[in-house]
Amino acid sequence: MPQVMEFKLPDLGEGLTEAEIVRWLVAVGDVVAIDQPVVEVETAKAMVEVPCPYGGVVTARFGEEGQELPVGAPLITVAVGAASLPEAPAAPAAEAEGSGNAPRPLIGYGSDHSRPARRRRVRPVTAAVSAPLAAVPAAPVAPAAPVAPAGPVPVISPLVRKLAKDNGVDLRALHGSGPEGLILRADVEAALTALRTPEPVPAPVSAPAAPAARQGERIPLKGVRGAVAEKLSRSRREIPDATCWVDADATELMAARAAMNAVGGPKISVLALLARICTAALARYPELNSTVDLEAKEIVRLPAVHLSFAAQTERGLMVPVVRDAQDRNPESLSAEFARLTELARTGKLAPADLTGGTFTLNNYGVFGVDGSTPIINHPEAAMLGVGRIIDKPWVHEGQLAVRKVVQLSLTFDHRVCDGGTAGGFLRYVADCVESPAVLLRSL
Repeated sequence: MPQVMEFKLPDLGEGLTEAEIVRWLVAVGDVVAIDQPVVEVETAKAMVEVPCPYGGVVTARFGEEGQELPVGAPLITVAVGAASLPEAPAAPAAEAEGSGNAPRPLIGYGSDHSRPARRRRVRPVTAAVSAPLAAVPAAPVAPAAPVAPAGPVPVISPLVRKLAKDNGVDLRALHGSGPEGLILRADVEAALTALRTPEPVPAPVSAPAAPAARQGERIPLKGVRGAVAEKLSRSRREIPDATCWVDADATELMAARAAMNAVGGPKISVLALLARICTAALARYPELNSTVDLEAKEIVRLPAVHLSFAAQTERGLMVPVVRDAQDRNPESLSAEFARLTELARTGKLAPADLTGGTFTLNNYGVFGVDGSTPIINHPEAAMLGVGRIIDKPWVHEGQLAVRKVVQLSLTFDHRVCDGGTAGGFLRYVADCVESPAVLLRSL
């Protein structure tokens, strides 16, 4: 007999607590293999295809597309060892009866603690179950008690009696105002007046007018967009940032890149050259490759440069991380930038590709702008922004000339260093841009 195994949403890493179902890759009744992706989910970090550690027939799915599930919530149940969908699916999330082979752990997400589900015993359906229920006799209803008259009606004038009868007035309910309770014509007319005069209806109390809702399209602030909003807001709340900038003549840098690419082999990008300049500058000014530990009240200088860079995608701004950038040459950096950018555009970055950065390089020049005051990528301490490289009039060797000029801006955490350090870092970067030979001294 097949065992029904429950597969729960695993911990996708980096402390994520929930994920949104983007697309189911299997349906109930499908046969799945071990480690086959069964669902595509979006976390605050990336889009991830989640593989199932069991092979068999899918007996149930939990959650609809667009729904958020917490880590540890059931995703699917699989009948292990079944060739087709069983006639009576077992209830998920129950403990196993007896022992069996341990399920294979989910590759890449640590050990899985799901256990085989207990098979539900289905009782045979008997004729008594399908028979109609016996009729239950209804409790006898007591007859309504007759309304007792208010008392004997005294001798009344025929005219008064006729007036009351014609207008539907019950003389037994009236108290006469004549001698010994005699009902007079005036009593009947007073009763008629009371019947014809409607009772005053209290004016409705108007509720205070609710404020008009803002018009326009409403977009949920969740997933990647929500994570970016939270991170930027936290950066503004916690980091006392400052920005300095400088214009640099990038003519020699662009000429050096053209010479490198003319030799043949993989193309070297401008971003890769700037990244190599950044790693050299951080070696000279390690204060900017650090983070602040608020609980310990310490500045932590980091030994390696894990270089973050901004990549604009259809899903929003992504910030992949190039690990150990200080050990890479321009060719290796170009290849890694290209690989991570492609994964970002296709939504296939792993959470580990988006975390752990120590310094960010932001090339906003691709949007056709010259300058910016970037917000630091929390918990990093600095970000270098690069504007577009355009032809501008520039004084070169004492003569006015048209040169390729770029604006560089550095936003830094004023807790980790003062303006002198930040200015020294930015000036060194600008010197390397203007004269790439300066960089050769630190290679």
